[in-house]
Amino acid sequence: MSLKAAVAAPFRGAGSDRMGEGEFVVALSLDRDWFSPDQAKRLVDIATGRGLLAAADGDLLAQFDPATVTIPPEFEPDESVLREQSTFERAVEALVAAGVEKREAVAAANERQRAAGVTLETAAVLVARERGVDVGDVAEEARADLLAAADAGTDDGEAAGGDTASDDDRGDGASPGGAGAE
Repeated sequence: MSLKAAVAAPFRGAGSDRMGEGEFVVALSLDRDWFSPDQAKRLVDIATGRGLLAAADGDLLAQFDPATVTIPPEFEPDESVLREQSTFERAVEALVAAGVEKREAVAAANERQRAAGVTLETAAVLVARERGVDVGDVAEEARADLLAAADAGTDDGEAAGGDTASDDDRGDGASPGGAGAE
């Protein structure tokens, strides 16, 4: 949500879904003082890669309706939005945005991975789809990862996802088995 809100803010301020890249960078760095100009340019790259922005004739076009994004008055994105998220993290983020607790989403993905023998990313996409959460772009990325692994000839079990989500993947500081220890 914070990436989409950070991208939506300059467009909402301009009252448009199209603006020059320089204008966008100034809105994030100088007007709002959220990022340095270099960080704002990095945000453009990440948002473009995630399908939130498209470039046309030197302008940036929002690929969603910025007016529909809720931006609380006290909102200020943290620098984590400047980090590329893994396919798994994006699927979990979509589940959380749909109202699923983060721990529940991670646990469900781990369980699905064990039961189905698929990668963690694929398992998270399956869990999201089962719960009616749209993860089309994430699903395509997970599919591409699977095909790349298959093409690389990884039939030693690793392509089936030997890893499960760890504490670091959760991002909530929880320890294993600590789900009820609040």
